[in-house]
Amino acid sequence: MKVATFGNGCFWCTEAVFKEVKGVESVTSGYTGGRVRNPNYRQVSAGVTGHAEALRIEYDPQVISYEELLEIFWKTHDPTTLNRQGPDVGTQYRSAVFVHDDEQKRLVIEYKRKLDEAGIWDRPIVTTIERAEEFYPAEDYHQDYFELNPNAGYCRAVIVPKLEKFREVFQDKLKTDE
Repeated sequence: MKVATFGNGCFWCTEAVFKEVKGVESVTSGYTGGRVRNPNYRQVSAGVTGHAEALRIEYDPQVISYEELLEIFWKTHDPTTLNRQGPDVGTQYRSAVFVHDDEQKRLVIEYKRKLDEAGIWDRPIVTTIERAEEFYPAEDYHQDYFELNPNAGYCRAVIVPKLEKFREVFQDKLKTDE
């Protein structure tokens, strides 16, 4: 198993996406990239810790590659908005890839460069590339949030449309019940 860590806005939304990816064995919502040890949601959401809401993804590289995970990362959020994803604003919602080794860093830099050169977005990509440090799992009520709260207003208004778009674009990467 290998590990990827991404910050791409609210972890409720992004957890729901990556849990459906073939080859992803576990997805943990949490906090990383900040200066406070053992932060809690109240602290992180207030923007005082420097942490980002992030996902720690354990995946099988024989089934899905890091590059494929990066593709999903880039295409399921807006990497051109500084410290903002939809209604969520602050450094805790920054677009960031937390790299675990030199190979991941090389792949992220290369992928980001290719996307910028392709001019896919009208604005430049502001995604930060940060060294993966301590990852703090979020409180239990944040884990599997969409699965446990599918009818909550935020889930219906924000997560459902994101999942529908993801499923349409990435049909070949979805887990099946086989």
